[in-house]
Amino acid sequence: MQTIHTRTSSTDLSPLLMGAATGIGGLGAILALAGSDSALRGPFTLFFLLAAPAVAVAAALRGLDPLGRMLAALACSVVLNMLVAQGMLATHRWSWRGGIVAVTVISSLLLLLVQVRRRRGRTTTGRTP
Repeated sequence: MQTIHTRTSSTDLSPLLMGAATGIGGLGAILALAGSDSALRGPFTLFFLLAAPAVAVAAALRGLDPLGRMLAALACSVVLNMLVAQGMLATHRWSWRGGIVAVTVISSLLLLLVQVRRRRGRTTTGRTP
């Protein structure tokens, strides 16, 4: 009889790191929108502005290898932030709060579209893999 070993590592930190990243990003957005004078507002908000769109794009790029997906997601994150800033400046509606809200809304919509696409793909019958 052959024994199949399953890998159950108690040191798998990826869920813990993802939770910490979500908390840091959310705290950064909340601190910025609340107008807090905390020293952590700047770094946490910058992390949020880079991580939120990157996570949304990475969720859409499931087919790539992890390094390629990470690089593409970070590049798209920078591009999205620049497009939001450029659009706000071109329309004379620049505000840092508006930029944070715009990036949040766009990232949320991207994640929502990915989830809708995945659910629609699961319920479709007659597809062959």
